[in-house]
Formats: sequence, C-alpha cells, structure tokens
Amino acid sequence: MAKIQAPVQKNQVIDVEFEDLTHDGNAVAKVEGYPLFVAGALPGETGRIQVTKINKGYGFGRLMELFERSPHRVDVPAADMHKYGGTQLQHISYEGQLQFKEKQVREVLTRIGKLEDVKVHPVLGMKEPWYYRNKAQVPVGEKNGKLIAGFFKPRSHEIVDTNESIIQLPEVNEAIQTVKEICSEFGIKAYDEVTHKGMLRHIMARYGKQTGELMVVLITRTADFPHKEQIVKEIIKRLPRVKSIVHNINSKRTNVIMGDVTKVIWGSEVIYDYIGDVKFVISARSFYQVNPVQTKVLYDKALEYAGLTGNEAVIDAYCGIGTISLFLAQKAKSVFGVEVVPEAIEDAKRNAELNGIHNVEFAVGKAEDVISEWYKQGNKANVLVVDPPRKGCDESLLQTIIDMKPTKVVYVSCNPATLARDLRILEDGGYKTMEVQPVDMFPQTTHVECCSLLIRKDK
Repeated sequence: MAKIQAPVQKNQVIDVEFEDLTHDGNAVAKVEGYPLFVAGALPGETGRIQVTKINKGYGFGRLMELFERSPHRVDVPAADMHKYGGTQLQHISYEGQLQFKEKQVREVLTRIGKLEDVKVHPVLGMKEPWYYRNKAQVPVGEKNGKLIAGFFKPRSHEIVDTNESIIQLPEVNEAIQTVKEICSEFGIKAYDEVTHKGMLRHIMARYGKQTGELMVVLITRTADFPHKEQIVKEIIKRLPRVKSIVHNINSKRTNVIMGDVTKVIWGSEVIYDYIGDVKFVISARSFYQVNPVQTKVLYDKALEYAGLTGNEAVIDAYCGIGTISLFLAQKAKSVFGVEVVPEAIEDAKRNAELNGIHNVEFAVGKAEDVISEWYKQGNKANVLVVDPPRKGCDESLLQTIIDMKPTKVVYVSCNPATLARDLRILEDGGYKTMEVQPVDMFPQTTHVECCSLLIRKDK
C-alpha cells in the first residue's frame, strides 16, 4: 500500500489558522495548501489541533485549544457541543449562522451552477432559533440497568443519554423523557442491534404546535408488549396533552426506524396541526414539516413567487402530503399534485377534504413519469412548483419542464448543491433565474432551504 504524501502526520500536534467553513460546518485549516477539517472551530480563529486522519488530498483534526476567538463564537449550552446531536453550528451566533448559510448558497450557485448574477437575498431566520422541532424519534439503549434514550455519537452507534434537545419543542422533550422513565420503571428491555434481542427500539413523539395535541409512538422488535396497559395508563396520567399512543413493530435487522405493522393502542389514530390557516392530519407515519413556523415562511415565499391571480393551472411535483399544493390552491384556478409515496397521496387527499379545498387533484407516481404523461395528453401548467428530495429533480422531469414551457417555475430546495445543478439545466433550457430566497428551517444545523423563481426568457 502506497504511503500517503502529506505535509502532516497522524497524531501530530500543530498550531493553525482557520480560513473557512465547509457545507457541513467543519472549519478548514491549511498546511502548505493541504486542507484539514476540524469540528468546532470558526473562520478567523487560531488554535492548536491534533491531526486525527490523513487522506490523499485532505485530512481531519481535533481542536485542542483556541488562541484567538471569532466575534461570532458563542458559549455552547453543554460542555460537549456534540452532546445534543445534529447541532453542528450551535457554537456560532445566530447572525453568524445566517451569514454562513447565505454565503454557502451564493458559493454553490456560482461554483456548480455558474450563476454569478442571480440575486440571493439574506436568509430568513427565526426570532427564537431554539426549541422548534415538533417531532423526535430517538434510539433506546441501556446503561447500568436503566433505559437511556438520545442521539448517536458522531460516526458511531453509541447512544448519548439526553435529557433535552435544544432544537426540539419542550413538549417533545418532556414526552421522550417521560416515556423512557415509565418504560424503565416497568423493566422494559432495550433492543440490542448486535444480538437482535430486547424489545424497545425507538421512542417517537409528535406535537401539534398550534393544537397542543401530542402523539407517542413506541417502536419495538416484538409484537408482545409486557405491561402495555399499565404503561399506557402512566403515559396518559403523566402527559395530559397526549391524544394518541401508537405501537409500531419492527422485527427486522435494519437501521430503518419503523416497521410495517402500526397499531393504535390508545386514543386517536391521528393528531392535527396548522400551517397558517391550513389544517393538517398527522399519523405516526405521515411526513410533516418539523418546523411549521418556518414552513409557513417558506411556503408564503413560494406563493409570492408563483404570483397567482386565480386563473392559473399549477402543477406541484413532489407534493408530499399536499402542504404546498393546498397553499397554492387558495390562489390558483386548479392545482395538480404528484408524489411517489401512496400513503402521502392518501394524506394529501384527506387534508384537502379536511380544509374543504376542491380545486386540487393528486396522483401517485414518479413526478417525471406522471407529468410527462400529462404533457403528452395536452395538460399544461402556467406555473410549475418543484420541491424534490435532497438528490434534486430527475433529469427527465427537468426536460419535461423545458418542453412544457410553463411561464414560471418555483423551485423549493433543501440542498443548495443540487439546486444549483438543476437551475443550470433549466437556464440552458430557456429559463432565467430571477432570485433565490434562502430560509433557515433548521437553526443550529448546517441545513438551509431555498425558494427560487425562474421565468421563461421568451416571455
């Protein structure tokens, strides 16, 4: 095996200056042009690191000591900044986080999309960027004979017992801890992924922020559930907001959280919540945005970009449970939504009925197939909205959009890199990207959503 040529060696301790942040929140220091990625440091800081790993073109280091601190650095609420899981930016002031995300969007649009003249607005952030997530699903383990529940340590399957998460709603934190304690009191054994023994795999809590309704989901390896009746009674007693208690069975050796069998063991099958004036039904398996406050901000921007007058036919690709579709339907003549997950389409139809919205239709299938077929049948849209998964739009869907020639395309994205790639394709196909509005859906993390407006150049 050839020896890696690098200006540093593993375990070497060196003093460095940090120049930048990567898209996943690691600071970048360079030694003779060789980049080292270090968690927990910020651009403009100097410090001492230990090299932990070297690859051919880059390496990793561990921050040991800081000499100069960034003005954007804030003291972390926990001694270990990674304790809470997924909060890679919590050591940066919120203003600094928003600046980082705006810079990230600008850079990928330029580097990947070659879109240097597109207007990128400042990121729309939250007034209170803590305790915002309405859903948690946490793995369960055991320590000293008691149940623990929390997050996996980075790059491991070791569970860190966590009493609260700084990005989850207090009601969600309370539900997770209470259910963990109750199950522990009744001697419920945690699932062990190595031996495939034990019972309780995950605890999930979902909360309707506007309605105050709580759902608890117990995910187990076995259908057998010892002390089920007593545990349910205790949950109802200690969590007065609970409206639904659900048992999901996942007997497989897998990292997938939920299994195929879901049973309501107390209360309602669903809870409800609102985004703006639109009411949504939420089951144990429903996809529902985890930050409804910022979801409304994002969807309001999509609605603004769509510029609907009541005369337009709109297609919503990747419509999910109909969240954007139902917002659009309030202003459009008609909306057609498509989604590959059948259960999501059932939820979308249910949500339309729940809100008395009748100018919307939903179809099951791949967006690229269904919309292409609609186009062949002569069904065209004035406005086309896409909100794809992180991998972005399928290439054939982009070609169908180019062929269909809707006046406007509103592209909602959770991944700036694939957004930049797809905008380039649409630009080459006759569209002009007018503006991009980043929205901070997930404060304290590296993720950023964007809403982009494209107009056909021949209009």
